[in-house]
Amino acid sequence: MFCKNCGTEIDDKAYVCPKCGVKTTSIPAPAADDAPSAGFGVLGFFLPLIGFILWLIWKDSSPLKAKSCGKGALIGVIVSIVFSIIGGIITGAMLGGLFYY
Repeated sequence: MFCKNCGTEIDDKAYVCPKCGVKTTSIPAPAADDAPSAGFGVLGFFLPLIGFILWLIWKDSSPLKAKSCGKGALIGVIVSIVFSIIGGIITGAMLGGLFYY
């Protein structure tokens, strides 16, 4: 296939021309085994680092799986931060009450 803008020969599966950056008419089809996965979302929630790594690996080849992993990891990190703040407030209140007398 050739770029319609600059005439450079490009791969048939290319979404944009690597030389000029103009979009081609072909849109890459998602992988056949790519589907959103609740299991990978849960994995990302409980192990956010693993979810983030899987998101980095799959973001181009399997975007739906990657999105599940990324969302799970993001939600897991946010929940961890919120629980840490609440735990810090509770601990501070308990220690403050302990030294009040």
